[in-house]
Amino acid sequence: MADSDTRKDENNNNPEFENEIAPAPAAFKSDVWKHFGFAVSINAKGEKVVDRQWTMCRHCHSKVRYNMGNTSNMRSLTTHHPEKFADSLTKKVVSGQKTLKEAFSTTMPHSSARAQEITRYIAEYIACDLRPFSAVDGKGFKRLVAKLEPKYQMPSRAHFSQTVFPALYRETKERVMLNLKQSECIAITTDGWTSRATHSYITITAHGLTREWEMQSYVLQTRQLSESHTGVNIAEFLKSAVKEWELDKIGTRIAVVTDNASNMRVAVKEAELSPHIRCFAHTLNLASQAGLKVYAVSRLLVTRWNSSLDMVERYLEQQQAVAAALLSDELRHKSREIDTLDTSDIANAEDLVKILLPIKKPTTVLCDESQPTMSLISPLKHMIQDSMATDNHDSNAIAQMKAAILKDLTDRYQGEDEKFMQESSALDPRFRTLQHLGSGEREDVFERIKFKASQMEQKDQDVLPRSPHPADLEDSSASFVPPLKKHALEDLLGSSFSSNQVTGGIQAEIDSYCKEALVSLSACPLKWWRGNAGRDSVFISKDLPVYTRYLSAQ
Repeated sequence: MADSDTRKDENNNNPEFENEIAPAPAAFKSDVWKHFGFAVSINAKGEKVVDRQWTMCRHCHSKVRYNMGNTSNMRSLTTHHPEKFADSLTKKVVSGQKTLKEAFSTTMPHSSARAQEITRYIAEYIACDLRPFSAVDGKGFKRLVAKLEPKYQMPSRAHFSQTVFPALYRETKERVMLNLKQSECIAITTDGWTSRATHSYITITAHGLTREWEMQSYVLQTRQLSESHTGVNIAEFLKSAVKEWELDKIGTRIAVVTDNASNMRVAVKEAELSPHIRCFAHTLNLASQAGLKVYAVSRLLVTRWNSSLDMVERYLEQQQAVAAALLSDELRHKSREIDTLDTSDIANAEDLVKILLPIKKPTTVLCDESQPTMSLISPLKHMIQDSMATDNHDSNAIAQMKAAILKDLTDRYQGEDEKFMQESSALDPRFRTLQHLGSGEREDVFERIKFKASQMEQKDQDVLPRSPHPADLEDSSASFVPPLKKHALEDLLGSSFSSNQVTGGIQAEIDSYCKEALVSLSACPLKWWRGNAGRDSVFISKDLPVYTRYLSAQ
């Protein structure tokens, strides 16, 4: 028999004491004791005994086992007498402390840290996943958030668009600008595009190297360009972006990568940005389009050259199945005339695949944004040019196609652009042997690097601050430290002596660099330079080597 039944049986012999309740001691301060007391029983001697192991409800005389100091069991009866316990449910146990009902039924204020954190994460979700502001009004989204945090009250879309996102943008912009300022050199890429609503936009992306030799890329802005897309208008757009993001304060030059459009060339020149590198992937696309304009080839293809390559490859793979389908009686019965490819067309298609594959693969390589790609252009261009050499077995159409591609590609990079690409390749440990160049060209490349490095090194020495004199340190108010007087020999021979010393050191570094062990083509050049950054090198006379000033223009 249960304990409660046993207690009731013991009191049955004394009905006048069956429901007698002894009050709790005055030291018991919990409000629940207004509704409970200790049960009173009669022992064998007929004496009243207060049983501290059981409490009794003053309203229904139900008994509840009492654990010393714990009133939870008694509070469990509040659901049976809500009108009796109403005062206990609403009263705060401690001043300033909410009741359980208040804690689980009220919403948290928007100003609370928890609410602001949730609001921020919702804003980041909208930004990262490109969701519209109306997402916060969605029934399913509100139910999800309410399930995760019932006390959170969803702000309106206007609050997100007018308050949350502007603040998030300012915070992100400050962080990006700080990261960019820690880079020694900056390169930007820019391109124009048109939305489905036929609105024109220009996007600018910045690229830089951290001191840990990791490349970082940031989409700085996408702004609508309502004016005509002239070079002058785009130049004003670029200059405004450079000023807004303070890119002109980071380095002496800002490298720019654009497509081959004439208005972009004018814009970069007007904005006084250099060097200007034309996107190699876009260059390959233009060269391929030039080759596909040959009539014998163009009649086989669709608009985009890479789609054409995929189509032709698939056709050649399934050629037998296609031929069998075209020869079926059912198909011929329904169609009066079927235009099929003859033997010459098939041969041209096979040669077309061989020609375009060496162009398609580089476009895949150039899509890698984890490391600079500027140093790849010169060897890839040389490889493609070699693949376009005519062969005695080429058909007339294929020979014309090769000639068109070769001419278009050769005309794209010349003069200073070509020199810049060669120097970038030389400073990439994967291509430092410059095997795609002749011996004379290789010597010219490293001579140019040595000359530029000596200019940079000499400039760094000229601007190095003089160590303060001990007397200056004692006078904290001293704002100007006069230069130390030169020794007579320093005044007469210092310039030529230091210049020769710098040049000799750079030549020694170039010789040492060229004798380094070969690096795999799959290796990351940034990791190589990071691993060798601790050397006592002229190339690493500053925090970042000369190398970054070339490969920053990816």
